[in-house]
Amino acid sequence: MKADRSTKSGRIAELAEVPARWLLGLVFIWMGLSKALQPVEFLKSVRQYDVVHGTLLLNSIAAALPWFEIICGGLMVAGIAVRGSALVLAGLLVPFTWMVLHRALALHSNVPFCAIQFDCGCGSGEVFVCRKLLENAILILVSIGLVCGRGRKCCVRYELV
Repeated sequence: MKADRSTKSGRIAELAEVPARWLLGLVFIWMGLSKALQPVEFLKSVRQYDVVHGTLLLNSIAAALPWFEIICGGLMVAGIAVRGSALVLAGLLVPFTWMVLHRALALHSNVPFCAIQFDCGCGSGEVFVCRKLLENAILILVSIGLVCGRGRKCCVRYELV
């Protein structure tokens, strides 16, 4: 009886992770496209964080990052190299989240923290900081869950090797 529950709950968890994988992939495709279609605005957003100082590196990041996000999102949706793509997306989300938090703390003065609103460069225009941090935390958790070996249903290829 106990084995039936664990098998059944494992199947339910695996089925729930398929839409989570698709959602994660579609979010990154959408964010990447919104950045790729407005490269000047994205370049300004990258510049506002004051992390990269060289013009060549700044332009390279602004030109390549949106397409990298689109490719990783497409791999997630298609189910190709899911674990690797999820690891890369988590690796992108962690510093993005840190930079949003750092920028919000720099802007924080007389305004309540969750009322701070700015264009974080994610492709969705101005966002409230607390909402963006929560969204990123959820996306990080989904990514980590996929790295840990879930979501093999509806995959073309789960691992590269």
